[in-house]
Amino acid sequence: MNRGFYKVAAAIPSVHIGDCKYNRTKMQELAKQADRQNVEAIVFPEMSLTSYTAMDLFFQRTLLSDAVRELGNLTENTKDLNIIIIAGLPLAIENKLVNAAAVINGGKLLGLSVKTYIPNYKEFQELRWFTSANDLISKSINLFGYDVPIGNDLIFDINGELKFAIEICEDLWVPAPPSSGFAIEGADIIFNPSATNELISKNDYLKSLIRQQSARCISGYVYASAGFGESSTDLAYAGNGIIADNGKIIKESERFSIEQQLIIGDIYVNHLKYDRMLNDSFAGFRKKGINESCRTVCLSIPARKTEKYIPQRTIEPTPFVPSGPLLDERCEEIFNIQTFALAERLRSIKCKNVVIGISGGLDSTLALLVANRTFHKLGYDTKGITGITMPGFGTTGRTHDNAVSLMKELKISIKEISIKEACSVHFKDIGQNPSEHDVTYENCQARERTQILMDTANKIGGIVIGTGDLSEIALGWDTYNGDHMSMYAVNCGIPKTLVKYLVIWVAEKTYTGKARNILMDIADTPISPELIPADKEEQIVQKTEDLVGPYELHDFFIYHTVRYGSEPEQVLYLAQIAFGDKYSRITILKWLKVFYKRFFSQQFKRNCMPDGPKVGSISFSPRSDWRMPSDSSAEAWIRRLEDIS
Repeated sequence: MNRGFYKVAAAIPSVHIGDCKYNRTKMQELAKQADRQNVEAIVFPEMSLTSYTAMDLFFQRTLLSDAVRELGNLTENTKDLNIIIIAGLPLAIENKLVNAAAVINGGKLLGLSVKTYIPNYKEFQELRWFTSANDLISKSINLFGYDVPIGNDLIFDINGELKFAIEICEDLWVPAPPSSGFAIEGADIIFNPSATNELISKNDYLKSLIRQQSARCISGYVYASAGFGESSTDLAYAGNGIIADNGKIIKESERFSIEQQLIIGDIYVNHLKYDRMLNDSFAGFRKKGINESCRTVCLSIPARKTEKYIPQRTIEPTPFVPSGPLLDERCEEIFNIQTFALAERLRSIKCKNVVIGISGGLDSTLALLVANRTFHKLGYDTKGITGITMPGFGTTGRTHDNAVSLMKELKISIKEISIKEACSVHFKDIGQNPSEHDVTYENCQARERTQILMDTANKIGGIVIGTGDLSEIALGWDTYNGDHMSMYAVNCGIPKTLVKYLVIWVAEKTYTGKARNILMDIADTPISPELIPADKEEQIVQKTEDLVGPYELHDFFIYHTVRYGSEPEQVLYLAQIAFGDKYSRITILKWLKVFYKRFFSQQFKRNCMPDGPKVGSISFSPRSDWRMPSDSSAEAWIRRLEDIS
């Protein structure tokens, strides 16, 4: 492994039916090519040494002996490569034929995994030739002068760092695939040498199987299926190469390619291990002995280290914001979760009135859109939504006008209450110099606004809807007992980078004309609490990202730190890859230190945060997802960064 990643490849060689020497030569070429690209394990298709469609030729001793001889040649000819090779062949044992996958490395045959489920229907009548691994008595076979473990119960342990196992083709398609047991026994990656023919829509089903099985097993899954050169007498083989990581396909081959192919990807093993550690249900299966025990084959493989290791997979700079069509689906799902959660809260407390502070910024806008849709869903009069704009010392005309205009377009109840006079009186009461724009100056305004919202809610028999998002909660970028507090927080599970896309999505899907234009302008407004007076041109002076750092960086830090428990060095390394030349290493390091300092020091706010719906994999609710002492120290995390500065 390198930096928690394991580089794998699925190879689709061109084959000649029954010509083991030719096939071995092509496999050898691809293995050497993969080794040059620092691949650590490569899997070839089912029966790759003979071809899968040899049919009754499998009974010919010539073919069987050639397959073993060429396996020996492949083993010998790749002994100088630092790569694990998984190659398929038919093997005679106990007067039976088995469908086997050989594992070789360093000039040695390390093990033979055998196919368990032998199809016997329509086009797949393998029972004509092959016997299930379940029918084997032997646990080893002597090949090349030494005993080699054989069976369907082998797990290969690489240096105590990583485990992998093999299931073959049909094994994946059965109700209880062997890979489930392998994963429970500790296999991090499953390799599948396969030979799946093509039918209409079959490829979509195959990909869904691989996604689901890799997700269910919390594992990597590397699939290589037979391609060009296999017999087309009755079927066609498209040469599918698929690499999946915990439910996500990260690499795919080109189907129906006449040229042989090699696809390479990195499985993030550290992430898999972290998820398994957190998943009690996963660990519970082994404890209860539901699966059968496996034999472990320990491998000592020289570590492959590279100076500038770049994983061959995309490191998303905005992990909370999917790209393409998935973004539209994600926005709709999140908006539905928010709406449904608020609807249930209002219904259960028999409340038809809510109060929201509307600033003209992204967060309060999203909260208002959620409330508006919820009222429509419940059949409530939208006049029961009271939007209050509370101009302060830093409020600009742009945000104020957008706030008022949006409330009018949505036909809700509108109040405007300036906080300037109340804050000025309070400054006098506590001896605060109004010209000193410090934390007291800012927090006074936030708490005054919260007081107005809470008291108005009491007055109309309603609840205050919180507007703060997940990123602000992580950084503590809210005023304790100010905007930190509400009676129900609809945005608490949504990171800042996603809030903007949600507002734009709602604007495009729901509104037209003036309402849409207002929402688009709000999405384009710089993020600011507007607690410091604007400049002479009425432009926002206090820009949040100038003070705490870019939210896209912080959301990246949150994702990798909280979701996967990544170490500071790894977060920095991944951020450098994800953001390329957009931010320098020095800049990323600066804001990463800020993140850790704020994240640790602001836990006291999270420990008493209001209720709100979880919408993704991360939540900071102290009642369920995130429990952390308020007096925890960030020093160990900061020191790790200072050591590499």
